[in-house]
Amino acid sequence: MAAPNSDIVPIQLSLTSGDLITLWAPRWREDGEEWEAFLGDDDSLFAFPDTAALAAFVRTAEGHDLCDHPAWPIVRQLSVAELVPEEAHCYDLVGAPAIVADDPDTWTVSELAEIVGMTRSLADTCGLRAVEDVLDSAAGFSVLDQGSYAFSGRDGSKRWAELTRTVAARWDEVLDALDALVVTPQVDEAALAAARRELAAESGADPDAEPTPGAPARPGAVETAEDGPAGEDSGAFWEHIGIDPILISTPQGEYYTLRCYLDDKPVFLGSGGRIDALPSARALARHLTVAGAEGHDLVRASTWPELMEAAAAGEVAVEVDPENTYQLTGIGDDLAEGPVAVDPHQLDLAVELLLDVGEWAGDDGPKLALGSSQSLGWLTSFVLRPDPTRLAPSPPFDAEAGRWNALVDELTARLRRP
Repeated sequence: MAAPNSDIVPIQLSLTSGDLITLWAPRWREDGEEWEAFLGDDDSLFAFPDTAALAAFVRTAEGHDLCDHPAWPIVRQLSVAELVPEEAHCYDLVGAPAIVADDPDTWTVSELAEIVGMTRSLADTCGLRAVEDVLDSAAGFSVLDQGSYAFSGRDGSKRWAELTRTVAARWDEVLDALDALVVTPQVDEAALAAARRELAAESGADPDAEPTPGAPARPGAVETAEDGPAGEDSGAFWEHIGIDPILISTPQGEYYTLRCYLDDKPVFLGSGGRIDALPSARALARHLTVAGAEGHDLVRASTWPELMEAAAAGEVAVEVDPENTYQLTGIGDDLAEGPVAVDPHQLDLAVELLLDVGEWAGDDGPKLALGSSQSLGWLTSFVLRPDPTRLAPSPPFDAEAGRWNALVDELTARLRRP
């Protein structure tokens, strides 16, 4: 993290192109005036794919907006490790739509408030009128700092609903404006090599290894590239420990979590029937290193300590196998049209997930609803196990589609942001 006497803060911005890091100077007063600035110039925000590149730029570059900041001489003396953004200064802008899909509890509103606060600072400082228009188009954006109380009661619910609709319809305008603003300048090669050696000396990594594009090279961070930093195939690692990353795609967004089978029974990352679900592979990786070591059912797995040890050493890649990718969106609409409209493989995976979650949570609802004696179970079994001697289900299938959608809603309600 930045040195305590520095008034310039390293931050991470998760944008369309990935996780990028830059510097932010929060509001300060000078000569009777108030200022705020980011690392950049009149036209661009300078951001980098890893901490070593940022350090190389900071130590060698001139002619940018932070050069005249009173703390700039201090920043130029910081170690590479001191330029690693703290967790509190990591802003998942691309994940905002997934965040607002949750209920406006304290955690959700707080995270969104931080993202919107940083977005507004970028818009104000860099003159992004398009972003300001989006943030001014719903009253909820301006009261996020009041916490979940601002979204309680009838008026609060309306305020949250308006904010959610705005993010769903217009957040791409925000991301497009920020993507167009960001530039990654070239850095001095000698300074970059020196910064990498310095970082490697602290983390024990290979100083000649290329950093993962879009990911800050933090000591102890979990890589989310296809292969881990040591080149080990990530699929082989997950197979070895018997725990799988899974991706659940719902109408409210995509969520990443973990699952294993103990004595042939499914166990998820979570507790009390609630699944700890993160909006991206990188968010799941960060969760494992920061807060995922205990307090959930997966600690019963004998290999869990091995995963924690590998994660802390930066030797794990979070990658989801296609067979662990569960697409729940749209199946209800397909079922309403009839068996011919349904993708059997997609349905098979979705049924597997519903049954696994129900068994783990102690909820017999999915098993009963998908049983052959129920109309929904009869319809799904006809799709999954076609038999020309069986009588085809007869339309309409509205009741079956409605029951399916209810099962999906019940599963989605079990997903929680830790």
